[in-house]
Amino acid sequence: MALRINDIAPDFTADSTDGPIAFHEWIGDGWAVLFSHPKDFTPICTTELGTMAGLKAEFDERNAKIIGISVDPVENHNKWKGDIRQATGHAVNYPMIGDRELKVAKLYDMLPASAGETSEGRTPADNQTVRSVFVIGPDKKIKLILTYPMTTGRNFREILRAIDSIQLTAKFPVATPADWEPGDDVVIAGSVSDEDAVKRFGAFEAILPYLRKTKQPAA
Repeated sequence: MALRINDIAPDFTADSTDGPIAFHEWIGDGWAVLFSHPKDFTPICTTELGTMAGLKAEFDERNAKIIGISVDPVENHNKWKGDIRQATGHAVNYPMIGDRELKVAKLYDMLPASAGETSEGRTPADNQTVRSVFVIGPDKKIKLILTYPMTTGRNFREILRAIDSIQLTAKFPVATPADWEPGDDVVIAGSVSDEDAVKRFGAFEAILPYLRKTKQPAA
């Protein structure tokens, strides 16, 4: 069955460049971003892993751990790190999971059960669906899923923006409109009456009966 928003993120144990990982235990009481790659030593993924290393402090500010995964073994990941630093100027500073038996890729519905049981001999094209991002909350539920084609590098600042929205809307009965950035006005949830909206947020703008905007509440 395909994973959906608000499903419990499947737990697993796996080897990583930081040693054995028990995923739910590793997440702890914070947030996590699991981002996957079809194969080591591929050009776009090399740029992505370096970009994430450069942004790690910003994820840390949001109490969000980051962890990469490729179906290749950990020893390949460790060799790849040198290329990533050379290409991007950033050293990988987060764990990278080795999934040589394809267990995590299948668990997260990135490869079908018929994909076999080893990464040996597989090409990037064989693994192209292993190209996803999962944002997971402290409750271990999936909050966001993104899947990209192999030719399109991911915009990790968009993922930071999405985390800002998800964390804000988890605290307050609001939603964020199209192209929202932190500090912009937000939309009051339909479950909040006009009277309660005034009590909670003060003045608001009723653009339509079902579209009411207000200042972003302080965290």
